[in-house]
Amino acid sequence: MTRNHRTRATRGVLAALIASALLFAAGACGTSNTTQVEQPDSQTKTQEKTGAITVVASINQWGSLAEEIGGDDVKVTSVLSSTGVDAHDFEPKTSDLATLSKAEIVVANGAGYDTWATKSRASDSTLVSAAQIVGAMDGDNPHLWFSKDARSGMAKELADAFSKARPKKKAEFAKRLKAWQAEEDDLDAAMTKFAKAHPNASYAATEAVVYYLMSDMSFEDVTPRGYEQAVANGGEIAPADLQTFQKLVEDKKLDVLINNTQEATDATNMLTGAAGRADVPVVDVSEQMPDKYDTLDDWIEDLTERIFTAVDPEYDDDSNDGQTDPDAPTDGQEQSGDQSKQNQSDGSATTGCSNGDGTGDCTGGDDGSNAGQQDPGK
Repeated sequence: MTRNHRTRATRGVLAALIASALLFAAGACGTSNTTQVEQPDSQTKTQEKTGAITVVASINQWGSLAEEIGGDDVKVTSVLSSTGVDAHDFEPKTSDLATLSKAEIVVANGAGYDTWATKSRASDSTLVSAAQIVGAMDGDNPHLWFSKDARSGMAKELADAFSKARPKKKAEFAKRLKAWQAEEDDLDAAMTKFAKAHPNASYAATEAVVYYLMSDMSFEDVTPRGYEQAVANGGEIAPADLQTFQKLVEDKKLDVLINNTQEATDATNMLTGAAGRADVPVVDVSEQMPDKYDTLDDWIEDLTERIFTAVDPEYDDDSNDGQTDPDAPTDGQEQSGDQSKQNQSDGSATTGCSNGDGTGDCTGGDDGSNAGQQDPGK
């Protein structure tokens, strides 16, 4: 072998050795990089968040539900909680937006009711939206907390969101959800029972705030469509539509008038006044949950009972469990007045009232008439 051949052979061996060394080095680097990528994951697991979950709800209806499902494991702030504010025109303060931006979980209504809440949340926050759960869109009736489907969906979604945020507390969130569902089932059973006993019950509303609730109770909505559409669109109510509504009330072609105290106008005052003169029961309701109630279901249960009493003062939902409904006809005959009165606990049932405090509380001897009273929204 010549010197040149030996040199070329030596160079070939060296090249092969260098290539092997480079491949080994590349493999070593890959192992090192894998270790560096996995390390942060390991650190994340050891730094799992603890303590109460920071929850900000746009409105106190959903904030109350979040507190009920979350218990001591959440710290809830509700931005809008006053019954004296027109929720549709609400403008959050700078401090409200700052609070939203710091939330770990944001609870919103959606359907155009609280757009400011979803726009102000941090990108890494979790959003729980009632509208997304039930498929409601902008332009749909946004008062979703009065819907049993929306409440049930929100309770489950909140429990799931809380469980993901604090996995170690999952069993506790599940336990609270189960307790809430039992209460909601009782409420639903009470509404179903009333609906069966009053299959032809009807109502009209100064604003469609409790549309979902009345639908869940199988009430027929007899609100004049022209009036209803004008209010829903925020437009001027035509005099003819207002007169049609007033005549409906004066002729007693409805069982109860629902009055939204947070949307009080001259037109609504005219209608509640006409109801008072015609002895048509009026039930006041606010959009935001009044302070005197501890939970969303407490509020809705009280509201349904006031509606029951307004439509049928002698209806007793509690005293006849497991028995035939005292309001149902027997063998084609209605119960006598004396027999029906025996079902009342103390004879103090009212026929519904509009007292102007946003709760519709019928205590204090109100006769059901609110003609001439001050603005019911105040």
